[in-house]
Amino acid sequence: MSDEEKLLSLPAAVEAATGQRPHPSTLHRWRLRGIAGVRLETVRCGGKRLCSVEAVRRFLADVTAATDGASTPARTSRQRQAAIDRAEAELDAAGI
Repeated sequence: MSDEEKLLSLPAAVEAATGQRPHPSTLHRWRLRGIAGVRLETVRCGGKRLCSVEAVRRFLADVTAATDGASTPARTSRQRQAAIDRAEAELDAAGI
């Protein structure tokens, strides 16, 4: 997730992106096991899972591509570490 992405509760982010509110167990299955090898990107803040509308949209696009047989570009370890650093900096800036 980038610094510009606004974090919402997991159900609120999915509802904002899709207009639907799936069952909570579905949302946690998406983040833990994923669909077709694609997992929903979330962060933990206190006791809550947060997500962005953009992350939900990326997840849906990647799932669609994976189930349609298209290959999705994998993140490099450098890209993953950069995303982790951005998330940690955002949490530090928020005092969390």
